[in-house]
Amino acid sequence: MRISFGAGVSVAALSAIASPLMAQTASDTIAMAQGASDATAMALQTRPSIIVTGQYHPDAITSAMKTETPLIDIPQSLSILSREQLDDQALTDIGDVLRYTPGASIGQGEGHRDQITIRGQNTTADFYIDGIRDDVQYFRPLYNLDRIEILRGSNALIFGRGGGGGVINRVTKTASTENFSTGGTASVDTFGSVLVSGDVNTPFSGAAAFRLNAFYEALNNHRDFFEGDRFGFNPTFTFAPGPDTRVEASYVYLDDERTVDRGVPSLRGAPLMGFDTTFFGSPDFNTTTLQAHIVRGRFFHDFSENLSYNSTIQWADYDKLYQNIYPVGFDDIANTVTLDGYRDTTMRENFIVQGNLVWDNDFGGVNNTLLIGYEYGDQQTQNARRDAFFAASADDQITFPFSDPLAIPGFTFPAVVRNRDSDAEFLSFYAQDQLAIGEHIIIVGGIRYDRFEINVVDAIEVANGAADGNDGFLSRTDNEWSPRIGLIVKPMSNLSLYASYSRSFLPRSGDQFLTLSPTDETLAPEQFDNYEIGLKWDATTTLSFTAAIFRLDRENGTTPDPANPGNSILTGSRTEGFEAQLVGQILPWWSINAGYSYLDADERGRVAGAALANRTLAQVPEHMFSIWNHIDVSQNLGFGLGLTHQSSQFAAIDNSVELPSFTRVDAALYYNLNENIQLQINVENLFDEDYFPAAHNNNNISTGEPLNARFTVRARF
Repeated sequence: MRISFGAGVSVAALSAIASPLMAQTASDTIAMAQGASDATAMALQTRPSIIVTGQYHPDAITSAMKTETPLIDIPQSLSILSREQLDDQALTDIGDVLRYTPGASIGQGEGHRDQITIRGQNTTADFYIDGIRDDVQYFRPLYNLDRIEILRGSNALIFGRGGGGGVINRVTKTASTENFSTGGTASVDTFGSVLVSGDVNTPFSGAAAFRLNAFYEALNNHRDFFEGDRFGFNPTFTFAPGPDTRVEASYVYLDDERTVDRGVPSLRGAPLMGFDTTFFGSPDFNTTTLQAHIVRGRFFHDFSENLSYNSTIQWADYDKLYQNIYPVGFDDIANTVTLDGYRDTTMRENFIVQGNLVWDNDFGGVNNTLLIGYEYGDQQTQNARRDAFFAASADDQITFPFSDPLAIPGFTFPAVVRNRDSDAEFLSFYAQDQLAIGEHIIIVGGIRYDRFEINVVDAIEVANGAADGNDGFLSRTDNEWSPRIGLIVKPMSNLSLYASYSRSFLPRSGDQFLTLSPTDETLAPEQFDNYEIGLKWDATTTLSFTAAIFRLDRENGTTPDPANPGNSILTGSRTEGFEAQLVGQILPWWSINAGYSYLDADERGRVAGAALANRTLAQVPEHMFSIWNHIDVSQNLGFGLGLTHQSSQFAAIDNSVELPSFTRVDAALYYNLNENIQLQINVENLFDEDYFPAAHNNNNISTGEPLNARFTVRARF
C-alpha cells in the first residue's frame, strides 16, 4: 500500500537537482529518453513509485538536455513537481505551484492568464507542453499531467526564443499497454469551489492502449462576484508496432469561462487596505472565455541500443476573449474611484514540428552523447481590441463616487484601437554534445541557430495611409545563434560542482507578437545571458543539498529617450542571485523540504534628466523562503506543516507602489481509509494573514485568500 503523507511538500525543495529522494542510485534510473524503446518506456509508465514518506522524484529527465540525463549531471537549476505532489498539495494551477518555488514568483496576469517572473524576467508565453510551445495567454489546468518541470536560466538551445529567465514545461500522461487502471478525485473548499477529475487507462493488447483524463471545476474564491467554471478532456492512444518503435497520439480540449478580477487599486504607495473582497469591476461585463484544441502526434524509434530518433508534430487552435472594467486610481479624500476598460480577442493557430537524433558512443574512453535536432513552426495570430467609452465622461476613463459595490456609469465599446494579423515563422537547427571524461569531468556544449520571421498587417494603419510613416505592413527577420556550455566536476559520485553559460533572445514583436512598430522593426532582438555556478550534493541516499549563484543580463531593451520622448534608447537589466535547497529525510518519520532565494534585480543603462536612473525590477521579491515538514504519525495517519515568506516587492517598474512582505502558514492532514481510498484536508493561510501576493501594475493588486480549507477524497484502483 502506498502511503502519501506529504500534501504540502515544498515545490521549492523539490528541485530536480535533489535526486536522492529515491533510495536508489542513478544506475537504477529508468530510461526516460525520448528515443527509448517501447518496452523501456512502458516499464517507466507502470513501474511502482518509490516513495519516501509520500514523496516521489525521478532520477533523470529529458527536457533540460533533450537526452536522458541524471539530474546531478545537469548544469542548470531546475525543480520538478510530480503527479503525486500535485495531488498531495491539492494544487490546481500554475500559480499554486510557484508559491513554493524560489527564484520564481507569480503575477496577477490581469485576472485572465498565467503570468510569471523567473529570475526577474516577466513572461506570459514561456510555457511548454511536452517540450512544445503553448504560448497563448490562459490559465493552464493540471489534471492531465505526469509532472511539471520548472527550468531556471536562459536556454534557447533547448527551447528556442524567449525563456530569458526560464521556462515551465508540463509533461502529460500517456497510455500504458501494461495494466488497466482507473482513479478519480472529488474535492470542495470552504469558498464553494468544486473539482472532479478522472483517469482511466485501458490496454487493448500488448501493443496498444487508450487513456482518458478529464476534469470539471466550478470556480469560486473570497472575492465578491467572482465565479466561473472550466472543463477539459485529454484522450491519448499508444501503439507499439515493434519492440523498437512507439507512436503516441493525443488530443486536448479545454473550455474555460470565469470572471476577470484585477484586484484592488493602490493608495499612497501601498495596496488599498480594508477592501479585500470589494470587486472593482463590472460583475456583468468582466469575463474571459477560452476554447483550446491541441492535437499532438509523437514518434519514437531505436535504430540500435545507442542510436535513437524521436519527432513531435503539434497543431493547436486557441480562441480567447477577455473584457474588463478595472481600477486605475482611488482617492479616499474625495471618496472617488477611477476606472478604465477594454475588450480584447485573440485567435491563434500553432503548427510546430520538432525532431531529435540522439547518439551515445564511446571514443577512446570518452563517453559521448550527441544530440542533433530541428524545429519548424508557423504561428498565425489575429488580435483586436476595443476601448471603453463612458458617456458621462465622453472618455475611456471615468471618475465617480466610490461605493461598495460600485455603481458604474454606463459604457460601451465603440472604438477599435488595435486590429492586427501576424504570421510568425521560425526554423531552427541545434546540436549539443555531452562529454564524460573519466568519472570526474563532464563537459556540455552546444549551439542553436534560429531564423525567426514575422509579418504583421495593422488594419488601422493600413486604413490611415502611409502619410504618418507607417503604412501598416511591418516585418522583421532575425537570424540568431544561441550557445550553451557547461563544466561539471564530480569529486565524488554523489557530489557535483558546475559552471555554465547560456544565452537566449526575444524578437522585437514580443512574446505575444503585439509590439512591432516601425521603430522596433529596425532593432535587434533582446538578448539574455545567464552565468551560473552551482553545487549538487547527495548528502545521504535520502537527503540532498543544492545551491547556485547566478547573474542574468538582459540587453537591448528599449525605453523612451527623456531628451526626446519620440525616440527610444537601448537599456537593459541585471539580476544577481543565490538559491539554496534542502530536501529529504532527516529521520525515518520526519522529512523536510526547504528552499530560499535572494534576488537583486535592477535596470541597467536607464537615463532620466541626463543622469543614470536605474530602478528595481517589478514583481521580484528580494527574499523568498519556503519550508514544509511532514510527519508520519502511523501507517495510515500523517500531517504536514509549512511556511512561505516573501519580502516586499514593487508593483511596477516606476517603484512608486510597494506590496508589503508577508508570511503564510499552511497545514495538511491525511488519512488512508484503505488501500484504495485516501481522505485529506489541506488548510491554507492557517493564521489568516492579510497579504497581497501579486500585482499587474500599481492599481491592479491581488488580495490573498483568508483562512480556507479544501476537503478531498481520492480513489485509485
